[in-house]
Amino acid sequence: MSVYLALEILTIIIPLLYSYDRKLNFYPKLKVVGLSLIFVGIFYVLGDVWFTKSGFWGFNQKYHSGILIFNLPLEECLFFIVIPYASIFLHDTLIYLFPKVRLSRLSTQVLNIVLIIGLLALVISNLNKAYTSIYLSVAIISIIWAWLREFEMLRRYYFTFCVILIPFFLVNSVLTGSFIAEPVVWYNNAQNLGIRIGTVPVEDISYAFSLILLNLIVVNRLVIWFNRKSLSE
Repeated sequence: MSVYLALEILTIIIPLLYSYDRKLNFYPKLKVVGLSLIFVGIFYVLGDVWFTKSGFWGFNQKYHSGILIFNLPLEECLFFIVIPYASIFLHDTLIYLFPKVRLSRLSTQVLNIVLIIGLLALVISNLNKAYTSIYLSVAIISIIWAWLREFEMLRRYYFTFCVILIPFFLVNSVLTGSFIAEPVVWYNNAQNLGIRIGTVPVEDISYAFSLILLNLIVVNRLVIWFNRKSLSE
């Protein structure tokens, strides 16, 4: 078993085991979560294919299975299922455990404005760096979309994301070379800011933020759509 695949199994095994816990009541959402992982995952996989082909990042053959899909390791494609699934599960679990924890409406609006302006400034000043400019732009779009359509969820997400970052950083630290001899995923620093937290490029925070937030938005939109459809039948 490859290091990459083993890491993904360790990441998802607990969320899978507890997905059918009656108290958490996560299992009724499995259909919409699955659809969201497909919809959002396609976008990220296509971006990943282009970034890999362009040499903006790549994968160490020592640490993946060698099974390629669109020139991506199988494990890299699974990443867009495993990480969002585990993160959505953790998001819902935190809401169940701490139902009253959320930012105030004013604090959320102020944070939205600060993040959008800050990210936009970084995008404009780093248009020559693909990873920085593209995925920070995606983060801006995800914040605006959530602000307009899923504001109450966003108030909670700023809290849950801070917790989600802990396991995400553990996983990404291994993928980027912490605790092992060589990185599983290497980055072309000419296409990012070159700033790392440990071994993790700082842009990965924005990448994770938008990947999870977009999935949560799509999940909520699908729940509303299916509820309306069932009422109309």
